[in-house]
Amino acid sequence: MEQILRNRPILVLSFAVVVLSVFFGIALWKWQAKLQLQGGSEEKPLEGLKEFGSVPQFSLIERSGRQVTLWDLKGKVWIVNFIYTNCPDTCPIQSAQLRQIQKDFMEEKDLRVVSITVDPKRDTPEVLSEYAKRFSADPGRWLFLTGEKEDIYKFAQEGFHLGAAELPHEKRPESGATHTHSPRFVLIDREAHIRGYYVSTEGEAMKRLRRDLEILLRGEK
Repeated sequence: MEQILRNRPILVLSFAVVVLSVFFGIALWKWQAKLQLQGGSEEKPLEGLKEFGSVPQFSLIERSGRQVTLWDLKGKVWIVNFIYTNCPDTCPIQSAQLRQIQKDFMEEKDLRVVSITVDPKRDTPEVLSEYAKRFSADPGRWLFLTGEKEDIYKFAQEGFHLGAAELPHEKRPESGATHTHSPRFVLIDREAHIRGYYVSTEGEAMKRLRRDLEILLRGEK
């Protein structure tokens, strides 16, 4: 009994640590579950017609060799994504999705698609032109942009709040991926406001993108 009484403070402290660990574990699990669910249902914070700021000024080079700035897209509804032509992961899926959207909305003269490479060293205008042909990209409506790497990464990270980076050689996976970037499409309205984010690999997200795209093309808010 005397031994138990002497160890009582230690036992109480141990019990408290266990309880706190359980609560912390539950809180962490809920937080991770919330992150994993972003991009799926209507309640998800990055989906739907909200406002997430405005697109900043930029100047990049189109596959045709001409300079493209924010001014060239004013008054248009546009979808932005980040890719690179050697991507073994989501890029072909993204481009295939956009090819279908281009086809389904071919009568919408105010729609633009803007694909920006995160590998400008290899993705020259000539390389982007060949890639664009693979997906039947209309040169007047689907732009492929390149430029200085620092400018592109800053544009992705600060302009759209999306990740973009070149992977160190020692961290490159067996798939052959050389860069990391977001698989999300970004929907921009006629005033260059960011209105929604949509995971390109999720069917339900693509349905919502089409719905929201139609709303903006009709001139609704």
